[in-house]
Amino acid sequence: MKILDWYILKRYLITFLMMLLLFIPIGITVNLAEKIGKILENEVPFPEVAMFYLDFTIYFAHLLFPLFLFLSVIFFTSKLANNTEVVAFLSSGVSFSRFLRPYMIGATIVAGLALLLGMYLAPEASKGFNDFDYKYFKKNKKAQETGSVYRQITDHDFIYVSSFDAKNKMGQNFTLEHIVDNRLEYKMSARNIRYIEKDSVYRMIDYVKRTIGKDNDILESERRKDTVFSFDLDDLTPLEYIAETLTYGDLNRFIEKEKQRGSSNIGRYELVKYRKWSLPVSVYILTIIAVAVSSIKRRGGMGVNLAFGICIAMVFVFFDKIFGVMAEQSDFSPLVAVWFPNIIFGVLAAYLLYHAKR
Repeated sequence: MKILDWYILKRYLITFLMMLLLFIPIGITVNLAEKIGKILENEVPFPEVAMFYLDFTIYFAHLLFPLFLFLSVIFFTSKLANNTEVVAFLSSGVSFSRFLRPYMIGATIVAGLALLLGMYLAPEASKGFNDFDYKYFKKNKKAQETGSVYRQITDHDFIYVSSFDAKNKMGQNFTLEHIVDNRLEYKMSARNIRYIEKDSVYRMIDYVKRTIGKDNDILESERRKDTVFSFDLDDLTPLEYIAETLTYGDLNRFIEKEKQRGSSNIGRYELVKYRKWSLPVSVYILTIIAVAVSSIKRRGGMGVNLAFGICIAMVFVFFDKIFGVMAEQSDFSPLVAVWFPNIIFGVLAAYLLYHAKR
């Protein structure tokens, strides 16, 4: 039986690799055709373009991992079925569960690769991909501007800005309140605040500070004031893709820090965290579905299996995106949003596997 295991396992891994090698160049070509004008216009150095497309490859390979895997398993298992190899295996006394074992071994290898990518490699690729995208393709857009921000930055200090531009490190209508034992001790305000990198100071325009006294308040005002704060202004409102650029350990620490600050984007960050674990699990689920669907020889041949498989894959992606948006835009649990598609398709996998065994 080891010959059968090696035969299927090699077909599993080689077909998956070939699927990646087939579709990734197509993705690069389409993206390059779309952005070649801006690359030439901005005179982007070739090494930067090459590094961008290396990051692009890792980023989208990880993003589309389940789809590539699903189609590759359906493709080569359908070929086995059309050549009546599956019938020969099962007719020799091999149970369907035993026939499935090399697929599970292959799924374990691919799931381990997906886990490694999600924890360490994909975050680095995502950072390079997004940084390059904003530097050359979105530099004239206000994609890095946010709405109002109110956060606790220390045990006693609270900060507010009505809008924040991460690209220029500037906040509008700045306020800082220092509160001890539920008592306001002083309050700073400015029309805007900006971090001056070359001087390592914060510059406030139309600065006003009111210190609360027992009898009289002390009022201080200046047209422009440069000072130093213990917080990082650009860290107060991270870019929307920041969670995708952090390794798993850094992401956990980042989420805890954001919870203490009262960030409104916790759902988005936790969604990225939970997906690092749900993706490897989906590899097993989609492998079982693909084998159950394509191991039967059909009158329409491989095309019917591929069409059916593509429909299932699209539904899976649809569920994943819908619940992801719900978690990002509402109070819907990120944990439920990430695992619900796996649960639904896990039930479907069990149902299809039961009927395939029969």
